[in-house]
Amino acid sequence: MDPLSIVGLIIGIAAVVVGNLLEGGRLAFLINGPALLIVLGGTLGAVLLQTPPALFLRGVKMLRWIVVPPRVNLEASIRKIVNWSQLARKEGLLGLEDEIDREADGFTRKGLQLLVDGNETDAIRDALEVEMMTREQQLQAAARVFEAMGGYAPTLGILGAVLGLIQVMQNLTDPAKLGSGIAIAFVATIYGVGLANLIFLPVANKLKSQVRVLMLSQELLLEGILAIAEGENPHNVELKLRGFLA
Repeated sequence: MDPLSIVGLIIGIAAVVVGNLLEGGRLAFLINGPALLIVLGGTLGAVLLQTPPALFLRGVKMLRWIVVPPRVNLEASIRKIVNWSQLARKEGLLGLEDEIDREADGFTRKGLQLLVDGNETDAIRDALEVEMMTREQQLQAAARVFEAMGGYAPTLGILGAVLGLIQVMQNLTDPAKLGSGIAIAFVATIYGVGLANLIFLPVANKLKSQVRVLMLSQELLLEGILAIAEGENPHNVELKLRGFLA
């Protein structure tokens, strides 16, 4: 679990709300349904227009990583690879065949299968790097969905402000209607800038960092499997892989 995501969100929103109160404003000033509809609805519509459905759904599924990131334990992975190395040294590469079924991760199973099948190190590297590159591109593209939302939201906030000012200009002779138009104009801008900088862009960057950690764990696995294929000493394998913990 990543509590910093929740703490950061609370602190960011609280800073805006408390700052508004300290300046003499009221909480009701920051609540405006039409302004929120313009910003959120417009941002969502723009992102749906530019994003393929599968990519958008992948991004939505990745949202849980903000609070519950993928389980990556590099230390445990190193111990596991060293055990594989010791087993391969004693029983040969075929001794790792039973380990394939024990792995839930498809990337790990594929690497072990390539190793057990006796492929050359270049062939193993090429096969696994292609999968790593493809997966990283897909996950990074899904994270950029929220980056795009962070780009559109401020612009939609300005659009909401313009719409509010249009309403103000049309009702200059009716003071009773000026308040709602001015509220939409300013609150829409707050929503656009606030959502972009407090939610959308931080979420995108957090997801990108999680993707990098996930790719680091796969790179560690790749280097470990290659070291086993080259017949390196288990102790040397461990020393090599511990460089990933730096």
